[in-house]
Amino acid sequence: MLCTEMSDKEFQQQFQCHILEWNIFNFHRNKRSDMNNLIKSVVSVVVKPASPVKCISTTSMSFKDDFQNIVHPDGREPNIPLYVERNEESRDVKKARLLYQSRKRGMLENGLLLSTFAKKYLSNFDDKQLQLYDRLINLPTNDWDIFYWATGAKPTPPEFNNEVMDLLKKHIKNEDRQARIMQPEL
Repeated sequence: MLCTEMSDKEFQQQFQCHILEWNIFNFHRNKRSDMNNLIKSVVSVVVKPASPVKCISTTSMSFKDDFQNIVHPDGREPNIPLYVERNEESRDVKKARLLYQSRKRGMLENGLLLSTFAKKYLSNFDDKQLQLYDRLINLPTNDWDIFYWATGAKPTPPEFNNEVMDLLKKHIKNEDRQARIMQPEL
């Protein structure tokens, strides 16, 4: 913080500002979900507008979980767009898209499992198998569902229980004991 000389009144105002900043920092640090505590701390500090700025703060607050307690209207999650099959795609374009989607899952576990699976099997899939795999990785809205079905932690729903899922389950068993600690090269 860079400060110049200031009067006692200005010092008190700045001190109150720092108390307010500290209260907000503690609020975020403790991750309280009750906004009343913050409001009480803000209301208890009366801050009067100061004349020209005498202190310049050089710090910045950033919090990892600021959005953890977001409540969506009516308690619902945001809508996820419905999956639309791409029947107009050529076979090569579909394989390239599925390879990319297998690698970029948003969770490391599925990224590793599906990318190694795609590398091993995707090039030999016929059109029916490509369609089944496309539906498998794009229809479920939760990647954890795919992971649990493939590992056998949860039963696979009938619409996804097919030859591609059987191949994926076999791949996940890793009977050859291959090291799968990173995604394969493109």
